[in-house]
Amino acid sequence: MNWTLAETGWSWNPVYDLQQMWAYPFMVNAFRAGTIAAVLAAVIGWFMVLRRQSFAGHTLAQVSFPGAACATLLGISAVYGYFAFCVGAAVVIAAIPRAGHGGLAQESALTGTVQAFLLSCGFLFVALYKGFLGGVNSLLFGSFLGINTTQVTLLAVVAALALGTLAVIGRPLLFASVDPGVAAARGVPVRALSVGFLVLLGAATAETAQITGTLLVFALLVMPAATAQQLTARPAASLGLSVTIALAVTWVALIAAYYSPYPLGFYVTTFAFGLYALTRIVRALALAATRRLPALQPVGGAI
Repeated sequence: MNWTLAETGWSWNPVYDLQQMWAYPFMVNAFRAGTIAAVLAAVIGWFMVLRRQSFAGHTLAQVSFPGAACATLLGISAVYGYFAFCVGAAVVIAAIPRAGHGGLAQESALTGTVQAFLLSCGFLFVALYKGFLGGVNSLLFGSFLGINTTQVTLLAVVAALALGTLAVIGRPLLFASVDPGVAAARGVPVRALSVGFLVLLGAATAETAQITGTLLVFALLVMPAATAQQLTARPAASLGLSVTIALAVTWVALIAAYYSPYPLGFYVTTFAFGLYALTRIVRALALAATRRLPALQPVGGAI
């Protein structure tokens, strides 16, 4: 950072430091956009992990790069490229039903094909662009610079529509995710829900990529949700915990990126992975301690 305030470092007075950061309009917009993206990514990502569609989420995250590169080549805002390519790729992936013999294998094969093709298109768009594409690093690794009020408003509208749709289909989607066979037998439109969810996943990916970057968007989609599902199996508690973790990771990452020269996406990924790794270690230690308890009990009960 080149600002004098940033060079002074963290004062260990959170209220003062936040007031100083929020004196800059771009930081206010960054926190607003980060909060919106974190909530949407945490909710959509929770269902993504539950439905075992992390590979699809990873592919849509990668697809956001050629979308942004294509928009830059055409001379329009990268936001339109994000949403057009991510949602379009989600529709293509949804063309293969998950149910039936070989459904999951066919979906994985198509997902990998889409990822390889569109990534190659992204590099082609970058090569065809004749001007100075100085924003490639920001596209790949994220940046809180340049986030304006219009972009925040667009993110808020997309998030509201996506979360509103998910609130309507949430219960049947949960049923179809846990046991699609029984859900279909009871008249739940499993196929339609699958297509709808992938479109929502594409929109969430396009939105989150604008904060974390196209290479690291997957971290905010999967890690908070995976961490929450490690901590509790109760759906409501796990979903709320996923949102809490995503918000905490995003806010702390924004503060860390403000006071350092390193990209925002690096901090988001590092903090999210650190929490996930810590959770797995604690669970492993607790499980090992539980398994040792029977061996410590005296034979025939207490004397």
